[in-house]
Order: sequence, then C-alpha cells, then structure tokens
Amino acid sequence: MRYEIRVDGQMSDELTTAFPELDSFVVPRQTVLYGQVKDDSHLYGLLVRFQSLGLRILEFRRLPEPE
Repeated sequence: MRYEIRVDGQMSDELTTAFPELDSFVVPRQTVLYGQVKDDSHLYGLLVRFQSLGLRILEFRRLPEPE
C-alpha cells in the first residue's frame, strides 16, 4: 500500500529523518511525505510517530498502486 501524508508546516531535516521509509517534499505551508506502508501495524506506527513529534496531519490518503 502506498500513502501520501500532508503535514502542516515545513518539517526540518531532523524531523524528516524520523520517517526514513518515506520520501518528502515541501509545498507552500505543508510538507508532503509519501511511500510504501507494509501493513496496518506499520501504518499505526507512523501515526503514533507523527503524534509523538507534535505534527499536525492535514491529509492522509492511500495512493493507487502503479500498474
């Protein structure tokens, strides 16, 4: 499963290293992280990391799989 997560604000390089399994880029007033999520346990672990770092998720969506 592939996901895209949009976070409020521009995350620092230090914060993005907390998510080594995800790639990221910055758009105005947001940081977009995206990548493969192995299973539900991995997904819940990501959510806990976002919460523990005080990051505000603006959008969380599953991406279509490439054909």
